[in-house]
Amino acid sequence: MTFFQRNKNKFSTTVAQPWWEASQKRNLKKSKSTSTGAIAIAVTAGVFGGIAIVNFDGGILGHRVNLVSVNNSIERAPNSVAGIAARVLPSVVSISTVTSTGGGTGSGFIIDENGYILTNNHVVQDAATSDGTITVTLNDGTEFKGKIIGRDAAYDLAVLKISATKLPAMQFGDSDKVAVGDAVLAVGSPLGLSGTVTLGIISAKDRAVTAGESGGTSSFINALQTDAAVNPGNSGGPLVDSTGAVIGVNSAIASLGISQTTQSGSIGLGFAIPINQARKTASQLIKTGKATYPVIGVSVDMGFTGEGAKISNVSGSIMSGGPAQKAGLKAGDVIVGLDNKTISSAEELIVYVRSKSVGDRVSVKYLRGTTTTIVSLVLVAGKN
Repeated sequence: MTFFQRNKNKFSTTVAQPWWEASQKRNLKKSKSTSTGAIAIAVTAGVFGGIAIVNFDGGILGHRVNLVSVNNSIERAPNSVAGIAARVLPSVVSISTVTSTGGGTGSGFIIDENGYILTNNHVVQDAATSDGTITVTLNDGTEFKGKIIGRDAAYDLAVLKISATKLPAMQFGDSDKVAVGDAVLAVGSPLGLSGTVTLGIISAKDRAVTAGESGGTSSFINALQTDAAVNPGNSGGPLVDSTGAVIGVNSAIASLGISQTTQSGSIGLGFAIPINQARKTASQLIKTGKATYPVIGVSVDMGFTGEGAKISNVSGSIMSGGPAQKAGLKAGDVIVGLDNKTISSAEELIVYVRSKSVGDRVSVKYLRGTTTTIVSLVLVAGKN
């Protein structure tokens, strides 16, 4: 069974190797000898150093000496990995929290030049619930006290505010247009190592991921999956496309196992909240301090092992006057489709519904016994 682990760092340190190493081709010009026995000497300096060619005309003593120096330079195109990283890094921040029981670190990124920062709820949750402190460190090392503007456990997102202006805000991309195979960069502070950039691709879309911490509220993510290295401490940092635009918020990793004292590192399966959803939630948090999420008005059986999402056979599993009741759904029905998507589990139903907006009309396909029915209903806001 795959175990999904939020990638919040708990103050441990490791040293990573560089993810790429530049190389240069060096050409040494061969000196032409003369009848007077001219001497040509070529000197190379350093790994990336220049090439110096020294020509002695006619002899060593009493003759003119010409010194010719050629310096190699590395030109990085704006759309290269290095060029994208240089543009993005000033907008990425490190976040550290301190509470009476400990602390942790995570990442975030600037979404407005007036000091608004987007991160994961689980990065700041402990500080929010125990009157802890939040410190935001910019890429240049400047520190600010962070204030929580709003947070939402359902989408695992939070917005912070720092007292600064004219900050370099990230450019938003369109996560709906992302394709499997697109190149991406994950940026953040894994294991507390700020300003870390890793390279990968989008390896899957619409991945239903449940992320939760012990004693915490689980969030359901309709995630972008990436093989870019994402580790504890990357939480809340941006996943950017080949133009440098943010397309996701790094939030969780798949792990082969976890204990109470250790956290597993990257195994090439990282998950990010699509930025279209994150942007909508961030806007709500900034305006009202709260976010809404859509529901169809049913409680599902999380222990059901069959195909689809089964409506619980308990009292109150159908919201009175809710969309599902109005459409005729009943306890025990098994939802197997939402719009054009096949639903194979309760988690998939939840994340696909939450990827919509309040007021959207969707079609629901369900089984009652051996009978298949398709109904249309309008999503309403769930209770916070």
